[in-house]
Amino acid sequence: MTGITQLRRSDVGRCHPEKRHRPPNRPSAAASGGPFRVVVFATEGVSSFALGAVSQVFADRSHLGLPRFSLTVCAGEGGALRTDLGLLLSVEHGPEAMRTADLIIMLPTEARPLTVRRPVVDAIGDAFRRGTIVAAYGTGSFLLAETGLLDGRRAATDWALAGRLAERHPRITVDPVALYVDEGRIVTGAGAAAGIDMCLHLLRRELGPAVSDAVAREAMVAARRASGQVQYVPAPWSVGGARRAGFRDPRLDEVLLWARTRLREAMSVDDLARRALMSPRTFARRFREATGTTPRTWLRDQRLDRAEELLETTDLPIQKIADLVGMGSDGVLRDHFVKRHGIPPRDWRRDSTRR
Repeated sequence: MTGITQLRRSDVGRCHPEKRHRPPNRPSAAASGGPFRVVVFATEGVSSFALGAVSQVFADRSHLGLPRFSLTVCAGEGGALRTDLGLLLSVEHGPEAMRTADLIIMLPTEARPLTVRRPVVDAIGDAFRRGTIVAAYGTGSFLLAETGLLDGRRAATDWALAGRLAERHPRITVDPVALYVDEGRIVTGAGAAAGIDMCLHLLRRELGPAVSDAVAREAMVAARRASGQVQYVPAPWSVGGARRAGFRDPRLDEVLLWARTRLREAMSVDDLARRALMSPRTFARRFREATGTTPRTWLRDQRLDRAEELLETTDLPIQKIADLVGMGSDGVLRDHFVKRHGIPPRDWRRDSTRR
């Protein structure tokens, strides 16, 4: 599969610092009190599930004290589109709707060929240059690839189509397993429900964890799945991430809840196994079956998640945060932060105050 790179899990989700920040001439509408403007681009055969999922995530919940969202559906030109279920969708807006967007999402489609017309390419390119975030997932990543914005970047798509995307666009480094790949103002995701993960990640990144968690609760979906979660392993959804569809082990749920309340303490896989009353080998096997990852990776991700929350919601010194999450030193925390986000904790905190 030409163009596909096997990446370390620590690399998945990294973004380039220079690509991460919104240009100063393009502030978010939400930052000035207006709605966060989301424009979704649909083509013939658009996924009905994707339309419903994105509409649910970006529904206006301002009556609950959350930021206002404005959601607009546009197409290559106004008119009626037929969805993958055969339903007729009336679309009033063309590419001109992208001019005022804070976020553009190119939705997956069942139609072929996976191409977009020049007016759409130009509109997306102009929006990106103005500072708009552009995202796509599933076959929508193929549509985004047509604009050239993915050239020289990493990208995700449905795992079954990763080879095809790499062959068609050899300048893209396709990650065949990630749920989503964050490249700053370009974000791509895998297929189906991974689009929800991608959207919640964008909410968390742009508006903070309190907003993304509240939206997830209202939408009744998992608040966060790490970008490195293997996309074709059913995702954990219970407390502590110890359960996936068709899998239940109360001992793992209890152990991971216990671990999450003690992140400051030194913990090894052996410690977790003893708590679960299993041998380390059995525990590691059962853990991977349940979550799709290793205990060590899960523990690191929990610590980083907690560090992000503390950076965004407190003024604690970074060394204190490193102690509280069990990282030991601000240098260790910094190394892990750079691997995950491409920027150090201090920059993450500074950026969070601007959201």
